[in-house]
Amino acid sequence: MKSRFILICLFFLSASSLFAQQQDAVVDAIVEEANQNSMLEPLAHELMDFIGPRLVGSPQMKQAHDWAVAKYESWDIDAKNEQWGQWRGWQRGITHIDMIEPRVQSLRGTQLAWNPSTSDKGVTAAVITLPATIADSLSFQQWLPSVKGKFVLLSMLQPTGRPDYNWEEFATETSFEKMKQDRDEKTKAWRQNIRNTGYSSRALPALLEAAGAAGIVTSNWSRGFGVNKIFSARTEAIPTVDLELEDYGMLYRLAASGHTPKLHVVAKSKELGAVPTFNTIASIKGSELPDEYVILSAHFDSWDGGTGATDNGTGTLVMMEAMRILKKVYPNPKRTILVGHWGSEEQGLNGSRAFVEDHPEIVAGTQALFNQDNGTGRVVRLSGGGFLHAYDYLSRWLAAVPKDITQHIETTFPGTPARGGSDYASFQAAGAPGFSLSSLNWSYWNYTWHTNRDTYDKIVFDDVRNNAILTAILAYKASEDPERASREKSVLPINSRTGEAREWPTPRQPTRKGGID
Repeated sequence: MKSRFILICLFFLSASSLFAQQQDAVVDAIVEEANQNSMLEPLAHELMDFIGPRLVGSPQMKQAHDWAVAKYESWDIDAKNEQWGQWRGWQRGITHIDMIEPRVQSLRGTQLAWNPSTSDKGVTAAVITLPATIADSLSFQQWLPSVKGKFVLLSMLQPTGRPDYNWEEFATETSFEKMKQDRDEKTKAWRQNIRNTGYSSRALPALLEAAGAAGIVTSNWSRGFGVNKIFSARTEAIPTVDLELEDYGMLYRLAASGHTPKLHVVAKSKELGAVPTFNTIASIKGSELPDEYVILSAHFDSWDGGTGATDNGTGTLVMMEAMRILKKVYPNPKRTILVGHWGSEEQGLNGSRAFVEDHPEIVAGTQALFNQDNGTGRVVRLSGGGFLHAYDYLSRWLAAVPKDITQHIETTFPGTPARGGSDYASFQAAGAPGFSLSSLNWSYWNYTWHTNRDTYDKIVFDDVRNNAILTAILAYKASEDPERASREKSVLPINSRTGEAREWPTPRQPTRKGGID
């Protein structure tokens, strides 16, 4: 009996010793720091509420770069702004859009980016729609002089302002199907009408401006309550404003029924000439392999309809918080841990493409890159990016991450390389193992991606905190791995369109002078 007791004790002592060996003090410290001393909320407040949207070429973009450098330096992390090009400098001012006939109502909308300013007095003009039926380009040319001195409505009148999920929940099946059929028919007819002009929808604003239009009014509805996509203007002198669906629909119905609404628009902005564009780069130098790199990646710029909270404020927060935590609990990494906050991703991955082009030595020394972009949600997908042996090393690194985080993640190996979409594609094209930490949707595509509602209140901090823990642990394990991550590429699948094997993407040159003649 006594010997059995001794054996049991020895078993538990052995098991406890084995368990202790499996524990990783750095991982434990990462998790504790992230949960007990998180800086996510104050960082988000400073970036989204105080600095605001970060349109490339705007003063807010430069302010954000300087803020990030100062923040890293306060954490004793080396950081700098690295210029990679120039962009058309532009600063948004106040937009007022008011209907003054047939009654007075202030409307909800904004000037589109890089649109020249109106005078302080603004522009007052009647509103017209495109002809309901355009037979051909000749009839359109005959109608074109009628736009002179008018605001032209250039978006389709939506048959409903309710998103589909709302119809699906409350409408009868017959009513829902009827609405969708009506919308499909109207969309098809609208697109055909545009084709009948002889011009694309992208070319029409400049054509209408040349014909003497007073301004352009659009509504780029994002299929959700109160949300519109906000991009850039295509006019050189006249105002282009985007109205929220409800106000746009009212204007359209009034104009189409002959009630001749009139608008007064003041859309102020400031041209700043050619301004420098930057990436913010920060690093914790490797103690053993300083010329090998684990890169944390997130684009810093945004469109400016909202404040860029989930595209890509949250990705930025993840990488900054991961770097802060790593510096505190893992200050002497084996490999250099570098973070890139890229500029002008929204116009074509320009900041990261420039970095890849300018720093071939870093690309050659990259152990792994982890990029986070698509919203506030917890990471739920991780692909091997087409690297044949990605499973071998990614699975090793993921094994150290707490199960309450990895249980949500689906992996795909070997996967395929990206051809765009976000900045990891710039590195994959150069053959470096870059991986996207892809997030849960949280209605991203409808409600926050490039919309007027991409604001602080849409951030889900519990998910962002999980992502910071995940990123910090992956960076730590990639840094410590005794093996260099394989870059061997898999054989890509057949292109179903051409019937031929797909080829690995090749690096593309960045636009280094954007919007500058």
